[in-house]
Amino acid sequence: MPEHGSKCYGGSAGNTGIYVASVPGRCFVSMNDEVCEVVITGPNEDWIATFTRQLVDDRLAACGHTINVIRSIYRWEDKVHDETEARVALHTRRSLVSAIVDRANRDHPYDVPCVIAVSIVDGNAAYVDWILQETAKGD
Repeated sequence: MPEHGSKCYGGSAGNTGIYVASVPGRCFVSMNDEVCEVVITGPNEDWIATFTRQLVDDRLAACGHTINVIRSIYRWEDKVHDETEARVALHTRRSLVSAIVDRANRDHPYDVPCVIAVSIVDGNAAYVDWILQETAKGD
């Protein structure tokens, strides 16, 4: 994989299954399903930060980008709620999603925690390589 600041040329990025495409001055990748973003909401910024730190410490995610206050409007037990929550976007391997869901089901204060995985269809090759280096191999 190209190092930070190096030029990018078309071709396969090692055995990652990622194809590196070059555009003058830019380096992007066309991905298979190896990496994804996992979105999780929680009751507040402290809970989200603690939970995210545990996932990163355990190499289930390379990083988590938090939004400390979001407004959530949802239906629960036949009543519409309008409340504040916190949110994190985790960058990880797709093969680790089930472990993240299991951890959320075990540790989350909600009965049904929001945990969804979103495909990453394109991105910076060096960043994707970093995600793969910083996370466990998974299943």
